[in-house]
Amino acid sequence: MKNILLATASVLALGAVSAQAADMQRPMPTKAPAYVAPALYNWTGPYVGLSGGGSFGSGSDTGIVGGTLGYNLQSGPWVFGLEGDMNWLSHSSAAVRNNWLGTVRGRVGYAMGASGTIMPYVTGGVAFGDISNAVAGVGMVSDTKTGWTLGGGVEAAISGPLTAKLEYLYVDLGDGPTLAGVGSNYHTNIIRAGLNYRF
Repeated sequence: MKNILLATASVLALGAVSAQAADMQRPMPTKAPAYVAPALYNWTGPYVGLSGGGSFGSGSDTGIVGGTLGYNLQSGPWVFGLEGDMNWLSHSSAAVRNNWLGTVRGRVGYAMGASGTIMPYVTGGVAFGDISNAVAGVGMVSDTKTGWTLGGGVEAAISGPLTAKLEYLYVDLGDGPTLAGVGSNYHTNIIRAGLNYRF
């Protein structure tokens, strides 16, 4: 009888140890990490930039290079901004010339993409610059004129605070000075690329 009790106790003890071992081998259940949406790019703030491209119109094709200063304010995906630029132009025609051109424009953009890093926009405002009118054998006159500009483009974040843009502007400075009965009018199409640094 004593042997039977010992054998039974041994079997029960062995079963308990086996059960504990089985419990220890089971992996603990783990939860999948919670989904974290990518942070949206924030367009709000001031920026400075450089741009360059071409100006096509008023009888001549020219190169254009300039500097930009602006400020954006973002509300949801909408981006509202104010931008000014000053540009220097090189000319291939001596009749109607424009050596410098500035604009002050409003911008309205819409941040797109998974993280809002791509922003197509429309822009428009005031343009100002010099218009020179040359008449062969007579001379040349120059005047500073104010007109308007309208266009659009797309800007995209490329690395940290740097953004790149491609932009089209139509510029009309209206009638320029008249020389020896010959008038002048300046309007042009500008296509340019730019690089901005956001603060």
